Parts: sequence; structure tokens; C-alpha cells
Amino acid sequence: MTARPYIVGNWKMNGTRAMLAEARAIGRAAARFPGIDVGLAPPFTLLHAMADEVPEIVVGGQDCHASAGGAFTGDVSAPMLVDAGARFCIVGHSERREFHGEDDAMVRRKAEAALAAGLGVILCVGETGAERDAGAAEARVAAQLDGSLPRSEGAAARLAIAYEPIWAIGTGRVPSGAEITAMHRAIRARLVALHGEGGAAIRILYGGSVNPANASELLATDEVDGALVGGASLSADSFLAIVGAANGLIAA
Repeated sequence: MTARPYIVGNWKMNGTRAMLAEARAIGRAAARFPGIDVGLAPPFTLLHAMADEVPEIVVGGQDCHASAGGAFTGDVSAPMLVDAGARFCIVGHSERREFHGEDDAMVRRKAEAALAAGLGVILCVGETGAERDAGAAEARVAAQLDGSLPRSEGAAARLAIAYEPIWAIGTGRVPSGAEITAMHRAIRARLVALHGEGGAAIRILYGGSVNPANASELLATDEVDGALVGGASLSADSFLAIVGAANGLIAA
């Protein structure tokens, strides 16, 4: 891990105001880890309250619309996220791609919209189990990067990539260290090809069944700059154990 570690929790469709207590606990503890960038992406309903009550961490949106406003019932724009206190946005998560039919072109438009509004972007890419078994994982991820990656000037400085093998999300299955390193190196090569020197500085996070038991091993894997954490981020104790694992690696 050569870059400043970035540990981000994605609460997905979980959380009511009662769960702000977990976020406050995470915020209080974050002060013990000044070398780690800690973020949470709650549901939209908690964004403003979390940003207001937990200033110690970076709060972000789980998605945004590609337009700044308009007749799009139920959607939330990037400027609205900024107004609610968000500082980053996740785009292209596999669940959005699968369940909402978002293709690479749509993901790219959303990423560009988030950047235009002043947000950082976490762009998700990853392959299915069938693609992995067919030996097409790296080709699939490269194609997603080619189609989804924003190319606007200065984009690289506010961009992180989250590699999330779809077959590992919420399943308890995790790729081997060698598989993760190989994929992250392939992603890095593609980033450099698309963004030049700026691509070398983009942080690449791993996402997919990250938990306190495997965090140290995953974060110590070559080419891993942090983690996008799902279920384990819903509890302050489990999420902070992952943040602590990252801190232990930079302090070693």
C-alpha cells in the first residue's frame, strides 16, 4: 500500500436515523487514525444529518443522476448531493449495473456529472463469476474502464477505482491475493494508458466481502490502496477494525 489508504463504507439500502449513532462512533474514532481517509456512503435520507453530525469523516452519495436537475422522479442529482453535504459519489456499483440496467456510457455520464458538481468519484468495476471462470476477467474490467472512466481535465485527481468482483460481494468468497494483485495491476496499466501520469496516482480500492477477519491480509496485498466495505461498515466496531487494520499497515 503506497498511497494514503482510503476506507469507505457503503451502507446500501440500510439505515434509519437511529444508526447515526454508529456513524458518530466511527467519527469519534477516526481521529485516532489521521493517516487514513475514512468515508461513509449512507442512504440519501441520512446524508445531510450524517454530514452535519459527523464532520470527522468524508460523507458521500451511493449514486447520482447524470443530469443536474429535471423531471426525473425519485432521482438525486450531484448538485443535490453537494447541497446535502456530500463530498464524493459512488458510481457504477455492480448492483446499479445489474438491477438498474446501467451501462458503461451511463456510468461515465454520472461520473462526469459528479465531477462537474465538485464531488470526488469512486468508480466501480468488476467481473461476474462466469467471466472469471472463462478467463475474461481482466478483459471485462478493461472494457468497463474504457467505457466508464471520465476523461475530463483534472478528473484523475478526484477519482478512485473500486475493483469489486461481483461473485465476491456479500458471498464470503474472496479472490486470492495473487488474483487481486494481477487485477489491480491491470487496472493501473489501463489508468495510465487513459490518463497518463495522473493515472499512476489514482487509488484502487478492493471491494467484496471485506471484513475484520480478512482486512489486514487484503489491505496488505500488493497494489491495494484501500477498501470499499459493504455489510461490515454497518457496525462501528467492525468497520473501525478494518480502518485499524489499514492504520496498522502504514504504522508498521
